[in-house]
Amino acid sequence: MAASTPDEPASPHGEGGLVRIRLDIAYDGTDFAGWARQPGLRTVQGLVEDALSKQPPGLSVPRSVVVAGRTDAGVHASGQVIHFDVVPGQRGRIEVDSLGIPDLERMCFRWNRYLPGDVRVLAAQVAPDGFDARFSAVRRHYRYRVSDAPWGVDPLRRNHTLAWNRPLSVSRMNEASAALLGLQDFAAYCKAREVGTTIRELQRLEWTRTGPHALEVHVSADAFCHSMVRSLVGALLMVGDGRRPIDWPEAVLASRTRDSAVAPAHGLTLEAVDYPPDAELAQRAAQTRATRSPQP
Repeated sequence: MAASTPDEPASPHGEGGLVRIRLDIAYDGTDFAGWARQPGLRTVQGLVEDALSKQPPGLSVPRSVVVAGRTDAGVHASGQVIHFDVVPGQRGRIEVDSLGIPDLERMCFRWNRYLPGDVRVLAAQVAPDGFDARFSAVRRHYRYRVSDAPWGVDPLRRNHTLAWNRPLSVSRMNEASAALLGLQDFAAYCKAREVGTTIRELQRLEWTRTGPHALEVHVSADAFCHSMVRSLVGALLMVGDGRRPIDWPEAVLASRTRDSAVAPAHGLTLEAVDYPPDAELAQRAAQTRATRSPQP
């Protein structure tokens, strides 16, 4: 894996230091082994970094990008955020401004020519001072889609929707969800790790029925542990179909013992990442670094 970009903010643009670039990207996770670069595997990070390395003369190649939240194999994203630092270039084959910053609209077009169709750079901008794609974030938003139709899933939606062959009760799942909200220790819903806190603030966990057999749950938190969203969904689905009582997910949470009810990856999409006002970005990043381990 490539060396990580330092988490420290880039130097101010006017002082000849690094320039931090923010990219908003989307991808269909079906054919990826997850976000993180892995030797011999097709990953989103690997393809994005390869595209970014094809810079015009005069621009440095970023060693590695920093992502708002790593996604597992099969998980999708419509609102992923990354950043990387570049050394300002000189005027040459691609237009740059007076600070040597490239024309990012043209660069987006260039990068998307190199990327396959299941990954797109949606937007690029010079990041405000203090911005960090991961540490400055105040919350992440996910959506998980489910079909409880007895015949399965619409074939056109099968790569983004879980087929659940039992009728589901939205009211039961929402009642169980309410007990999980707030600042809590989600060790029972996270993949075990040797380091790092499992305390998270779960801000939204809400089920809705969007069609006769279509459901979705919106999940928002300040950050998520590994597999946390899928573990929550898996437990709540067993409440929704009546196989577990409404208070079971809360009891699992209190036990702090990992349960095996983990929903498949393909129903999950990272939809958005929220950041504070520009003036608060650096402070937020410092606060997060003090409580988070190196990888969310």
